[in-house]
Amino acid sequence: MAEIWLEERMLIDGQLTPARSGDRYDNVNPATEQVIGRAADGAGPDMDAAIEAARRAFDDTPWSTDHDLRVRCIHQLHTALTKHADDLRTTTVAEVGCPVALTYGPQVDAPLAGLPWVAELAAGYQWESDLGIAEPFGIKTRRTVRREPVGVVGAITPWNYPVQINLAKMVPALAAGNTVVLKPAPDTPYSATLLGQLIAEHTDFPPGVVNIVTSASHEVGQQLCEDPRIDMISFTGSTATGTRIMVAAAPTIKKVFLELGGKSALVALDDASIDSVVTSAAFAATTHAGQGCANTTRLLLPRAKYREGVEALVAALKDWPYGDPTDPSVLMGPLIREQQRQRVLGLIKKGIDEGGTVAIGGGIPAHLPTGYYVEPTVITDVDPNSTVAQEEIFGPVLVVLPHDGDDHAVHVANNSRYGLSGAVVSASDERARAVANRMRTGTVNVNGGVFYGVDVPFGGYKQSGLGREMGVAGFEEYLEIKSIAERAS
Repeated sequence: MAEIWLEERMLIDGQLTPARSGDRYDNVNPATEQVIGRAADGAGPDMDAAIEAARRAFDDTPWSTDHDLRVRCIHQLHTALTKHADDLRTTTVAEVGCPVALTYGPQVDAPLAGLPWVAELAAGYQWESDLGIAEPFGIKTRRTVRREPVGVVGAITPWNYPVQINLAKMVPALAAGNTVVLKPAPDTPYSATLLGQLIAEHTDFPPGVVNIVTSASHEVGQQLCEDPRIDMISFTGSTATGTRIMVAAAPTIKKVFLELGGKSALVALDDASIDSVVTSAAFAATTHAGQGCANTTRLLLPRAKYREGVEALVAALKDWPYGDPTDPSVLMGPLIREQQRQRVLGLIKKGIDEGGTVAIGGGIPAHLPTGYYVEPTVITDVDPNSTVAQEEIFGPVLVVLPHDGDDHAVHVANNSRYGLSGAVVSASDERARAVANRMRTGTVNVNGGVFYGVDVPFGGYKQSGLGREMGVAGFEEYLEIKSIAERAS
């Protein structure tokens, strides 16, 4: 693999810059527990400068109306990212701890490949539509609906898929004509600062259009939410944090997009192949050590096949390849930090205390004394309302629940405050789709289908969020609608 690519500086008003205080903080590799570098530890004055730059770039430059410039800049960014994809891949593995295999899909390559689609969407978008002439109150009037950018967007992103989510927020917002202040997670600063370096050195983005502020503290994120110069907050993360963001944004009535937690269910109907279901369930629960909001972390098996399914699942996970994320054969790496590992272990213990049985895993692997690893874990015999069946664990933990037919499976799957994703497996496509249509989730994979794509809207029902990311719907999240009425002769 290539050398780790480091960029300590933030991007503010077109300049790569350290924190005004000069402070930096350590960036730790979760697989080795070693410091791989340092990042600028931005604070209030840095965020204030970034917000001011973004506000000025939106209000006082042609960025919001120059469609051709925006499209050109996004294509330039795509070219630069593609050229440096292997550098970005190595850095992502080092700071995120994700298996290198994932960087050839959703961690790096897939989001990079999606940039031209967004650029072309913006290039061909119908910014105005003519509603024709009507006569409200007897006045002959021509009506036009115009779509315009929201303004200054504050983007707050998590550490689990940082390249993908940074791009999924920034690029559609920019393509729509907004300016952006990006605040990445403290754990993964380089996935953002490297974008800043490429923007500064290889694109024509005007100063202030893109600003990136890294910080070891979450206080600058709070500042971003509260500042009246910010018109919209786009956030991906936990439901608890999403709630706090809504509260912080409320006094200034900001538009808020939230992509939050999930407790997604993989539903196996009674005619499904247990072997295929078990393989899918094992992969989904352990992908990136379970650190994905859309991972299916509840497996619903027909009661008559419950024990058979659990035994097959245990057999599949017994020799599951996990460990060093730089090994191409590895499917699961470490958790992001020790605090997260202790949280996951605590929830496993809670599952046991509430009557569950750990069929496999449940602890720290003895053969991996270094790194924030947790064994692939299966918990059985739990009540559907128990903590581990209801709470998002964000670790390699799969809860297995029985069901008594299609109606009961739908009930168990929907028995959650979340509604982000899910999956259904059946020998009958029609039957599987009928169940999928009744699941209260934003995305559903049917019989091995995969919802992910730059053109597919992603988001959740219930406490999994507000709005959609990606697709045309995700692009339009960053637009306002203006209706214009002109007196017609």
